[in-house]
Amino acid sequence: MTTKRVGILGGSFNPPHLAHLIMADQAFHQLQLDEVRLMPDYLPPHKSGKKTGPFETRLAMVERIASHDPHLTVELTAQKPKQSDGKSYTVDAVATLKESEPDVQFFLIIGGDMVLDLPTWKRIDDLRKMIPIVAFERVGYEKVEPFPLTWLKAPLVAVSSTKVRDMVKAGESIQYIVPDNVKSYIEAEELYR
Repeated sequence: MTTKRVGILGGSFNPPHLAHLIMADQAFHQLQLDEVRLMPDYLPPHKSGKKTGPFETRLAMVERIASHDPHLTVELTAQKPKQSDGKSYTVDAVATLKESEPDVQFFLIIGGDMVLDLPTWKRIDDLRKMIPIVAFERVGYEKVEPFPLTWLKAPLVAVSSTKVRDMVKAGESIQYIVPDNVKSYIEAEELYR
């Protein structure tokens, strides 16, 4: 029996942008995955709620980008945090996924900006035993390994959610930096102004 192979790309997705799509696509092909699940954090432990924005808004944008790619789906496991502080911890989400889908081989996909933070993640040693962690290099971040990781190759694109928010606030164009349906949602909801 062949085990289903699923990549998990988590994040705040505030907003989702071209680099997220490139990572998902490259992981899909390089790891020979059956699908990539985009998992928006309910309340990321490393960001304040105000900086992150409402979960429902971020989820709406993630659903828009997933709707146009047959290899992308939305994973809501992190929407229901187990912790009383309401924060989304990757180790809890992965444990829930592995328990509910024991026949799936999961891969955790992260950007190079998160690699240095890995040693500070909640129960990182448990997480490393549960799921292979794969990373992509990111412009402006040194390629380092606090422990062995699998590095995947992708075109380096100097885009971040922070940069997109700053561009919107400054009235600059975000055409081709975010998918069209995300751009139209940002405009319709008057986000980041």
